[in-house]
Amino acid sequence: MKRTVIGGFIMIGGIFTTLTIILMAMMYMPSMTSWTGSQLWYAIFGEKRQYGFGNEAVQSLFLGFPFVVGLLLTILGLVILAMEYFDKSF
Repeated sequence: MKRTVIGGFIMIGGIFTTLTIILMAMMYMPSMTSWTGSQLWYAIFGEKRQYGFGNEAVQSLFLGFPFVVGLLLTILGLVILAMEYFDKSF
């Protein structure tokens, strides 16, 4: 039971982190004037800054690392919950 609660909280924390970043990026997207590729992806991850190539400001939130951590927490929580579910069913 204890591992089920722990897995649930880890999964909910990861989902909360990931969805918060997606919501922030969606709110930021209308103010962006230039991007490459998907606008949502660019708002979250951005691109590598090319120093010495123009004076254009990069319009991105640069939240790629927390987004990936949130995804990993969600997957880890799901794995813990799946292990607990299949452990008790046999």
